[in-house]
Amino acid sequence: MGLLDSVRGFGLTFGKLFDERVTTEYPAEKREKSERLHGRHVLNRYEDGMEKCIGCELCAGVCPANCIYVRGQDNPADDPVSPGERFGFVYEINYLRCIHCDLCVEACPTEAITESKLFEFSFTSRDDAIYTKDELLVGDDGKPQQLPWEDWRDGEDQHTSAWMRATAPSGDASYEGRVAWAGELGYGTRDPEVGQSGGDGD
Repeated sequence: MGLLDSVRGFGLTFGKLFDERVTTEYPAEKREKSERLHGRHVLNRYEDGMEKCIGCELCAGVCPANCIYVRGQDNPADDPVSPGERFGFVYEINYLRCIHCDLCVEACPTEAITESKLFEFSFTSRDDAIYTKDELLVGDDGKPQQLPWEDWRDGEDQHTSAWMRATAPSGDASYEGRVAWAGELGYGTRDPEVGQSGGDGD
């Protein structure tokens, strides 16, 4: 490489010093997230506070990463946990394996498990990466629990994957604008999604 090529290279490098920056000042400033981003899971409740999970284990069966472990148990007759005969007694997700494919959400018959937009969380131990039911289940206000190693921002609990899939099962456009899912504690019945054909939802 000759001297002229070196000068040209340095010229290009120094010229970039004055160009407009395209990077963001992370973590103080973050890029806007897509409405359909797949992030950390939550276990939802009905509006009356009962758990939606019925311990059917379909989410664990469909998971390609084998990261979900569920064990159901019969509901106590005097104090039922969910409206069905059973409830999710044990529910664990191993985030060292999870690929956020959202297949568990699609398999769930009661819309118990959904994915929020939170994807920034780190662990100091492998045990912290295995989320238990106590950590996944929404609080009494219906909001996801915010653990110390998670960086939650405003709106990351909005428009979860249940909201995304509910108006168009299997992408069928005939479901545009139709509400077809149960209300959630803290959110009520979510508005229908804008039509899949690109309309405005009218």
